[in-house]
Amino acid sequence: MEVGVCKQEMLQKKNAVLVDGVILNGPIMDSQAGEQFVEEACKIIMEEVIRKADDVTEKVCEWQAPETLKEILDLEMRDTGESHQKLLQLCRDVIQYSVKTSHPRFFNQLYAGIDYYSLVARFITEALNPSVYTYEVSPVFLLVEEAVIKKMIEFIGWEEGDGIFNPGGSVSNMYAMNLARYKFFPEIKEKGLSGLPRLVLFTSEECHYSMKKAASFLGIGTENVYFIKTDERGKMIPEELEKQVQRARKEGSAPFLVCATAGTTVLGAFDPLDKIADICEKHGLWLHVDASWGGSALVSRKHCRLLHGIHRADSVAWNPHKMLLAGIQCCALLVKDNSGLLKNCYSAKAAYLFQQDKFYDVSYDTGDKSIQCSRRPDAFKFWLMWKALGTTGLEERVNRALALARYLVEEIKKREGFQLLLEPEYANVCFWYIPPSLRKMEDGPEFWQKLHQVAPIIKERMMKKGSMMLGYQPHQGKVNFFRQVVISPQVSREDMDFLLDEIELLAKDL
Repeated sequence: MEVGVCKQEMLQKKNAVLVDGVILNGPIMDSQAGEQFVEEACKIIMEEVIRKADDVTEKVCEWQAPETLKEILDLEMRDTGESHQKLLQLCRDVIQYSVKTSHPRFFNQLYAGIDYYSLVARFITEALNPSVYTYEVSPVFLLVEEAVIKKMIEFIGWEEGDGIFNPGGSVSNMYAMNLARYKFFPEIKEKGLSGLPRLVLFTSEECHYSMKKAASFLGIGTENVYFIKTDERGKMIPEELEKQVQRARKEGSAPFLVCATAGTTVLGAFDPLDKIADICEKHGLWLHVDASWGGSALVSRKHCRLLHGIHRADSVAWNPHKMLLAGIQCCALLVKDNSGLLKNCYSAKAAYLFQQDKFYDVSYDTGDKSIQCSRRPDAFKFWLMWKALGTTGLEERVNRALALARYLVEEIKKREGFQLLLEPEYANVCFWYIPPSLRKMEDGPEFWQKLHQVAPIIKERMMKKGSMMLGYQPHQGKVNFFRQVVISPQVSREDMDFLLDEIELLAKDL
């Protein structure tokens, strides 16, 4: 109805232009109505998300089965648009039935909590809708990314370097793998894989699964990923790495890359970087450190020792959206080389974007260092947060998270039925809960088989109750255990106590 009236009014205008039945005079969007919708939606976000973010009386999740949730959300898209009131109700429904990752009792993943400065930065970038490839269309955000990368490089301990923000640590790892291959075989960019020897890379048994995916995606092949044994704490054993490098050479393969991990996903282990770097130097291998999870310990003077030797790496993946709460996603690949290797590897020199005769310094057109064209300004949310908190504020977050993890460990030791897998060195606290019915059972296959069933039952109950979210998994031959991860500055000692009390409560009949 409104569109019809609008057409009639425009046709009555003296200079109305009609092409292919379409009126071209004036805009077709109702800006006033749009602005009102944004304003009302922002009120809902403020009331239902931001103001409730640290309220422990709220549910972490409002569990619904998929088919039920489909009906609630009315997912069907129709020929005619919905009213603003209907859309605002949809916004409320989406918030209600989404997992509240900012809740102090969301411990499920390697991200959690809310940072208000980062959130505002995301609001700004969403409103501006920029793409970070050339200075002409994204002057502020390119300069911000340059400043953030420079600062992150300082914390790694390099005197200079290069880098780029990517959509996820998995992509950063893939970039590093491809970059290492290009370093040793630059002809691959134009000639492809056909003339290359059998390439082999090395990573630990505890590495992130993205290494396998990257090898598959890049045509290296998953069989050419040699997984190095780890010790009881999940750390790569350097002597085993040396053996596997020698084995690969004897087989006639071409080793080119070692990927160490600083903060493994499940156990939170840090590989011995110095000893691994020695082996890489000895054999002329590229050393990449996947510090997606553990890299943020670099901002802590107390805990940066966990990454001792990282300055010897050729490349590093670091995700500030994890421990530092920069907001998903915020992931950097940092490279020691500053000679243009990153750009040479990935550039396609698109003439419509990267003209060399522009009126400004085209070295700021950094988009050709990425395999992406459109790219989000992810560095901005980290930058605004860093400006607000300062390095000391970021350091405090890391120190407090690890102190809370230590508190939880000591409480677990005091409670009957709780059993640690190992003493953690980071924020990953891994433990079993042994319910009353199993505590006097003899250790053996039947005991472990029954214990394996406990964590999934507790997880189901906590989600349907909405009281908290805590991850579990089997791992390296061990039956299902809980992995509690402390990140959010909204988390308190009381939340650690609640976690243990709630597990006992949910499992009292098991």
